[in-house]
Amino acid sequence: MSAHGGNKAIVAALAANLGIAATKFVAYLLTHSSSMLAESVHSLADSGNQALLLVGGKRARRQADEQHPFGYGRERYVYAFIVSIVLFSLGGLFALYEAYHKFSDPHGIESWHWVPIVVLVAAIGMEGFSFRTAVRESNLVRGKQSWPQFIKTAKAPELPVVLLEDFGALIGLVLALFGVGMTLITGDGRYDAAGTACIGVLLVLIAVVLALETKSLLLGESASKDTVAAIEAALVGPGVPSVIHLKTLHLGPEEVLVAAKIEVDATESAREVADAIDEAEARVRAAAPGLSMRIYLEPDLRDAAGALRKP
Repeated sequence: MSAHGGNKAIVAALAANLGIAATKFVAYLLTHSSSMLAESVHSLADSGNQALLLVGGKRARRQADEQHPFGYGRERYVYAFIVSIVLFSLGGLFALYEAYHKFSDPHGIESWHWVPIVVLVAAIGMEGFSFRTAVRESNLVRGKQSWPQFIKTAKAPELPVVLLEDFGALIGLVLALFGVGMTLITGDGRYDAAGTACIGVLLVLIAVVLALETKSLLLGESASKDTVAAIEAALVGPGVPSVIHLKTLHLGPEEVLVAAKIEVDATESAREVADAIDEAEARVRAAAPGLSMRIYLEPDLRDAAGALRKP
């Protein structure tokens, strides 16, 4: 995923959530609806999360230094993990607490009855625009993957995070609309509390999914199967009869570490081996042009039976 595509989706989501958060909070002050308060905090948390993603993207572009010789690309994963924590605590747990509080005192909406309905319908429209932008940007890089596969295998965290947040926001707005609507119809505040509780459970589930996926990226994931296969095929060529073993590691969404032990001919001179390694590196970079490669190749020999040479 390009940084441009991810940033476009993030900025669209940030603009939508800032406006939605302010509108929802005004509606809460007028109606004292717990669903509106939960949604206000939800949108505020989402706005903070999108700001974190932008900060993480900027910090990840710093140049490598002595202390971090492979650069700062994985800092994007750190900020994405922080997003999951914010969504879990500020979004999910707060909504569950507010639902508990409302169940303890299930008062109805006593004034400005039309305000929450108008606000929620308008918010659904704005969140729909943000979600549409995230879907459109994701489709540029998703290929033939299903949406669950894309979220699970994406190496760049921004689009999956925005997709899940916007999807959760839309579902949360529908739940809030149900809770507020039923409270207005029946006068029973427990519907408002139930809607708030459902929003809390939804946000906790989304936060857990995000945490699990970004944890895997933080621990270090290999390149995709297709990329690994392309790299292995590209390594074999003049002077490199076979690949003995190959390991890859994402140093960031668009940067991959490639470490391989390759077979060379025992009759080749040191210059010929060095030339073969240089040519193999060039073939690998050409096989995955969308990735920045850090390539380390170790030459080795096989004996007449095809086994590795004994050290």
